[in-house]
Amino acid sequence: MNVYPFYRQILPGVQQPEFFPGFPGMGGGFPSFPPTGTGTGFPPFGPPGIGGSPSDGFGQQQGPPSGPPPSFIPQESPGVGTFAVDPGGIRRCLHRFTFIRLTNGRSFWYFPVFVGQRSIAGWRWRPRQNRWEYFGIDLNRISSFSCF
Repeated sequence: MNVYPFYRQILPGVQQPEFFPGFPGMGGGFPSFPPTGTGTGFPPFGPPGIGGSPSDGFGQQQGPPSGPPPSFIPQESPGVGTFAVDPGGIRRCLHRFTFIRLTNGRSFWYFPVFVGQRSIAGWRWRPRQNRWEYFGIDLNRISSFSCF
């Protein structure tokens, strides 16, 4: 039984989802979506070789920047409140060096490659190791950001 015929219309060339047996619902279970990095528009869920590959949603590989982030720490804008970060606002920072301040007081340089409705994924700079590390975080944990 073809439970999801709309996949062929929305995502041409994508295989029908497979189902896990034993779960309730139509067709006997929940869909198992195609893997990331296949150009299907699904978000990245891990660094290359671990659960998929970072992708901008169009099948373009997005590795870390080739060098370290800027050496300065931007000042926080006055009047910044503790409101939730909007995905539309942070989307303009895609593929740009971004300084992130978290609600717990921590801050770091980030290079986002994916923005979802409630989270972002990308590369976080680890200064002690002098390297980029793939990292995702919920938008509600970010208090402010600045991108360059």
